[in-house]
Amino acid sequence: MLIPCPVCGLRDAGEFTTGGDAGIIRPAFDDADEAAWAAAIYDRANRRGAHEEYWHHAHGCRHWLIVARDTQTHAVSGARLAGAWAGYQGNTAEAD
Repeated sequence: MLIPCPVCGLRDAGEFTTGGDAGIIRPAFDDADEAAWAAAIYDRANRRGAHEEYWHHAHGCRHWLIVARDTQTHAVSGARLAGAWAGYQGNTAEAD
């Protein structure tokens, strides 16, 4: 599986680690509600089909990305930077 890193270009998925579903609303970092954190971390639907996931380019630029991927076919349709770097317009590699 190839992931189009906006900074480094098209890269093998082995350079990345997954960070889970990007659609989950996580509690604020200072929220001490254990039930809310447990639900955000452990209570997840294992959806089939297209959705967005967090991926960390651990063996590359080290940026966090939001990757659009189909969980059934593993087809990647795009990726964008997450967090503070989200507006950066680096390499605009497309997935095959």
